[in-house]
Amino acid sequence: MTVMSNLGLILAMQRAGISTVQTGVGDRYVLEAMREGGFSLGGEQSGHIIVSEFATTGDGILTAFQLAAHVKQSGRRLVDLAGEIEKLPQALVNVSGVDKARADDDEELRAEIARAEAVLGETGRVVLRPSGTEPLVRVMVEAATQSEADGVAALLAGTVKERLAL
Repeated sequence: MTVMSNLGLILAMQRAGISTVQTGVGDRYVLEAMREGGFSLGGEQSGHIIVSEFATTGDGILTAFQLAAHVKQSGRRLVDLAGEIEKLPQALVNVSGVDKARADDDEELRAEIARAEAVLGETGRVVLRPSGTEPLVRVMVEAATQSEADGVAALLAGTVKERLAL
């Protein structure tokens, strides 16, 4: 799974005793980690799911068939299976007009992220990353409540805009 996967999924996998690996965003990074780790299933929040037994790219129809087979085999309803994952509230802010190449280098920005992570504790997280396809920095925050996620994301987006301005 990628770094943008919801923390609720990661926590559900931990509770189930399933080890996970987080990768950069993109199918190619997911597939690379799957091959390196010998994993059979990978995906990203966008919905791209890779089932390595059958394909090396995301395939919606294959994913639907695999899901239907698992639901049938489990004898449970899909809504019940999905209920085992409690998605955490998430806020995503795209910050444009900044030098995305400096996103990992600014000490004050890193310190602000560390402060936010300390406040969020075990109930949230921060992912700040330069976009691979656009001239911007993405600020993603997950928290116990939507208002907390929104507030922390807005604060960090402001710091990104201030610290990395062009």
